[in-house]
Amino acid sequence: MKKYENQGSKDTRSGFGAGMTELGQKNENVVALCADLIGSLKFDDFKKNHPERFFQIGIAEANMIGIAAGLTIGGKIPFTGTFANFSTGRVYDQIRQSVAYSDKNVKICASHAGLTLGEDGATHQILEDIGLMKMLPGMTVINTCDYNQTKAATLALADHHGPAYLRFGRPVVPNFTPADEPFVIGKAIMLNEGTDVTIIATGHLVWEALQAAEELENQGISAEVINIHTIKPLDEEAILKSVAKTGCVVTAEEHNFLGGLGESVARTLSLNAPAPQEFVATNDTFGESGTPEQLMEKYGLNAKSIVEKAKKVIARK
Repeated sequence: MKKYENQGSKDTRSGFGAGMTELGQKNENVVALCADLIGSLKFDDFKKNHPERFFQIGIAEANMIGIAAGLTIGGKIPFTGTFANFSTGRVYDQIRQSVAYSDKNVKICASHAGLTLGEDGATHQILEDIGLMKMLPGMTVINTCDYNQTKAATLALADHHGPAYLRFGRPVVPNFTPADEPFVIGKAIMLNEGTDVTIIATGHLVWEALQAAEELENQGISAEVINIHTIKPLDEEAILKSVAKTGCVVTAEEHNFLGGLGESVARTLSLNAPAPQEFVATNDTFGESGTPEQLMEKYGLNAKSIVEKAKKVIARK
């Protein structure tokens, strides 16, 4: 098994901030809009270096989406930033009507997604945002796994025309992907080849999937690990090729199993080559207040759960 090393833990939102800093220097059409969360979204450098292209909208997220849609008409590439809950659930109507339906080139960038938002609790921990966004026609949906990948995705979105949702997080997590790894929207990344089970993970669960694969290897089980950073459009070819080899799959995500990555994978398999599948995801529930570590343990979003589901799905072959 190829070993991925933690190059130094960082928060994925800082990867977004670094990407925006670079975009500010490289692309004069990139503008940033923030809903009163400059520090949380790491917009500080962009605001400092390009004040004429930074717009502080305040706690008025619906207005932010409308302004962003309008800015595209003049050729600007707006990146909006707030918490994932406020980026999607609070403004779904505005996204649907003004961005998706109108095919506007707006990049909706969402921090503090999932349970790892932590102590702020269930009202802020959105676990249904991937489902909300992937159902919108024409919407690209990206969920990155670490600092490097989040920075790369941010840069890639500036060159991608069309509405997009970029989801990342609050906590410090292992930074393990190569800094120079190309980010291709819609193209999965093979992290480890295996023969007994396919583990398909996204976001913070990618590192957990790698840890699970190491433990499975110690137990004589060969696990193939795939990083799905783009949930829509989904890399169906990579999924089908892997599952054709292993015969079963575990999906892992920091999201409700309803509407998330696992559901997209299940649809792909059912239409092409049905195979046993197990889900590592929240089970139709809201979150609660706690540390990220406590919550991921309680809701079973970790390497231990992936190992258990891998053994279970292998037994179903």
